[in-house]
Amino acid sequence: MAGPPRCLIEAFEQTFRKSPDLFRAPGRVNLIGEHTDYNLGLVLPMAIDLACYAASAPNRDGILRVHSVNLGQSRQWPVTDLMELTPQGDWADYVLGIARELRLERGYDLMLESTVPLGSGLSSSAALEVSTALALGWKGELPSLDLALLCQRADHQFLGIPSGIMDQYVSIFGKEGAAIKLDCLRLKSELAPLPPGVALVAVNSGVSHALAQSAYKTRVQECAAAAAAMGVKNLRDANLGKLSLITDERLRRRARHVLTENLRVLTFVAAAKRGDLAELGRLMADSHRSLRDDYEVSCPEIDFLVDAAIKINGVWGSRITGGGFGGCTINLLDPAGVENFQQTLFRQYREKCGLEPRFYKVTPACGASQIS
Repeated sequence: MAGPPRCLIEAFEQTFRKSPDLFRAPGRVNLIGEHTDYNLGLVLPMAIDLACYAASAPNRDGILRVHSVNLGQSRQWPVTDLMELTPQGDWADYVLGIARELRLERGYDLMLESTVPLGSGLSSSAALEVSTALALGWKGELPSLDLALLCQRADHQFLGIPSGIMDQYVSIFGKEGAAIKLDCLRLKSELAPLPPGVALVAVNSGVSHALAQSAYKTRVQECAAAAAAMGVKNLRDANLGKLSLITDERLRRRARHVLTENLRVLTFVAAAKRGDLAELGRLMADSHRSLRDDYEVSCPEIDFLVDAAIKINGVWGSRITGGGFGGCTINLLDPAGVENFQQTLFRQYREKCGLEPRFYKVTPACGASQIS
């Protein structure tokens, strides 16, 4: 076994003197449908071939021990204390949240290694949650909606993050060769194959603004206020004709983004079926403008990456992906132009912003699984 799994198994055996079980859960790229999941709208993510790997084995000490290979950090807690602990504001909170939702009663040794870049908008946190849940003994068939809901509860109840279901869902239900159109109200999904002969490249800006998490919570609150102003339970129940009922201009813009983004998901899926690459690019551009101007979750570095990308020959579309305020863009382009795209954008971004972007050519991947 090449890559992180083999190295992770060896590191686990050296540290804990026993052989582990090994699990994986992928990150994701959201092609379109941004900030619509917690508004119970439509999203179009795909699981990607970057993942969090979790090696684990039970112990007789009654202690949950966890080590992050990426960060070189370890934590441990008596299992009997888990329900009394509070978030400390670091990566281990995700492990604790899952352990609490599982009502963990036995000790485990757990080692994590992720190829999903942290803070990139490619859902490293959901990949960590799902792989951790499997590694700590979650029982059930895969894929499982119950597992996605368990991980979402950890976000809501322990971490205090009012997340939607998209990230956990696609990490579990991902399929090779296709994105997933997910209805976050009905929790129903269908496969959405991508046109043949296209490449998808995520570009990591290297920027992660500190205000992202607080701004995320603010957007959730603003959307709830906008829905109330329109007299509906949530924005999924609204339509564009109701926007005039919102007197606050900021709230109207937030709602307009969500309502138009839901429509863009449907149009994107239809265009992908037709192989209409120009239409896909137009929808990505419209989505980015809406996220930049109406939802205000972009930043200068991301805007530059998008604007520069669409001027490069062979690029059909580019937009921000993920929660915003930094992270990644996702780019749709001709496979023959990938090398030129990367070289050109690398040079331009370094000259303009003084940063070096990282590139990830991503393909749709299968969902979470046990490897060994």
